[in-house]
Amino acid sequence: MNLVLQGRALPHPELRRIVQMVSGGGVTALGASAVRISGAEETPLVATYCEENELDFAWVPESRLLSNLRLIAMDMDSTLVTIESIDEMGGLLGIKDRIAGVTAQAMRGEIDYKESLRRRVALLEGLEESALERICEERMQLSPGAEALISRCHELGIRTLLVSGGFSFFTRWLKERLGLDAAYSNQLEIVAGKLTGRVVGDIVDGEGKAARLVQEIASMGITASQAVAVGDGANDVPMMGIAGVSVAYRAKPVVKDKATHALDHCGLDGVLNLFG
Repeated sequence: MNLVLQGRALPHPELRRIVQMVSGGGVTALGASAVRISGAEETPLVATYCEENELDFAWVPESRLLSNLRLIAMDMDSTLVTIESIDEMGGLLGIKDRIAGVTAQAMRGEIDYKESLRRRVALLEGLEESALERICEERMQLSPGAEALISRCHELGIRTLLVSGGFSFFTRWLKERLGLDAAYSNQLEIVAGKLTGRVVGDIVDGEGKAARLVQEIASMGITASQAVAVGDGANDVPMMGIAGVSVAYRAKPVVKDKATHALDHCGLDGVLNLFG
């Protein structure tokens, strides 16, 4: 088994201590703040140590190879980007706290996602379409390591899919900016340059995300084991259950409990370090 440690540079004495802890073999640097220890023996001591020392860790089978990875599906809000776009929309109407409260409940899995989205979108009635462009230009901040992850996927021929319970205005903008291969999300109804407070068509919830991932896997002619899903909220859990490897990024506890790995300290580019 390989042990991958990420999140910060490890001084040699600290790294040596961890290698001894897991009776490890060779050590490979995966970047300035990531290493792989090969031939490691699994022990619960690692989880305790990493929690106390702000490190991400992952037990990675030696058979899991980056060369086999063909597809990465990512959530948008609080995953690919640091914001919750619908909360920012509410902020422009002076109701960010009201919307953010419902968003938080939905991401923790406390209320049905479809109902939560309808409630939040209804509150946005009358918002100018131009405000959405303003959010893209002024507030759409990428998560650490996002651009490095996408760039590396392009180099390796890994298909990138943005699948979001958010809105197509934002996913299209990100798709164009980052050169993503595909994006799938909800569409806001806009009439005469203003939001009507309604969503066009079926709402993309957790099951919708999972269905899209299944469709992508089938259309590519690959297996689920060749796909990885990355998300942070409860509505990401269904698609994470489809992928061969799932990564909870800065995620809610309900998501971490279901994911293969959790990343709380390193950037999104750390996802590819989870493959040999």
